[in-house]
Amino acid sequence: MQIAFHIDPLAKLKAWKDSTVAMMQAARAAGHQVFAIEPGGVFFDSVAGVQADLSEVELTGGDLHAPGWYRITARRIAPLRELDVVIERKDPPFDMEYVHHTYLFERAASEGARVWNDPRAIRDHNEKLALLRHLDMAPPTLVTRDAERLRAFVAAHRDAIFKPLDSMGGSGIFRVIEGDPNLSVIIETLTEGGTQTIMAQRYLPEIADGDKRILLVAGEVVPFALARIPQAGETRGNMAAGGRPEVRPLTASDRRIAETMAARLWSAGLFLVGLDVIGDRVTEINVTSPTGVVEIRDQTGFDAAALLVQKLEQHALDS
Repeated sequence: MQIAFHIDPLAKLKAWKDSTVAMMQAARAAGHQVFAIEPGGVFFDSVAGVQADLSEVELTGGDLHAPGWYRITARRIAPLRELDVVIERKDPPFDMEYVHHTYLFERAASEGARVWNDPRAIRDHNEKLALLRHLDMAPPTLVTRDAERLRAFVAAHRDAIFKPLDSMGGSGIFRVIEGDPNLSVIIETLTEGGTQTIMAQRYLPEIADGDKRILLVAGEVVPFALARIPQAGETRGNMAAGGRPEVRPLTASDRRIAETMAARLWSAGLFLVGLDVIGDRVTEINVTSPTGVVEIRDQTGFDAAALLVQKLEQHALDS
């Protein structure tokens, strides 16, 4: 198969820990051609439809910490419908440029391209607000920009997490406790003076045991979770915020949550999803470029990237 990955610039990837690079390795190991589509490389014209600047990627087998881990062997421009699969792996921010690309990929899908995750599903599943479709899995949640409602939420639950709706990696997240003298300024800062909507969730003390990333691939649950353990004195488990990664087998509760969510999200057109689970509650649904593949492989030997390639092969045969 010809598999193209829409990604951030190859030269900027941290290849030794990047889940997309692991997927490229698995695809090459299975005998497939791998292409990169870097930012700005997708375009439309009314004659040929949606096309891309394609760079064929050969993995050299060299040190993934060094620049020579890949080489470009060929470049061409081609309609996306001529590829077997296009994988959307561009990192956020989920800004208007990102939204515009989802429309281009949606158009490509209407022309016959196979694009995963489904572009409309990505657009419809804000990684924070998608949780509102699954409140049976979520902690108590409030979405508002109103300061008084946010104060009332903190008073009701006594301990809460505030988060922006468009951040990643734990950026902009605050823990607020009833009586916090900084509550007003935190609300003013996050809501930009009452002009930006944010999310509040009841604080889950189980975070001390880790913020678990559970991967779902084409409706199948990866049997290990990547627990991100917060540093001492830190609320956030995100590895970008210094969390310590520890891979564990899924608990019975993890599996119940994951299997329920896998069925729902696969039917919505989401091929690869990363659930964030604290205790027995889902706190976020990651659909743009879920990570954790490398840590799970390195600590357990379970290759979620190879599973993804197998599922892509199966889907290509079935379609």
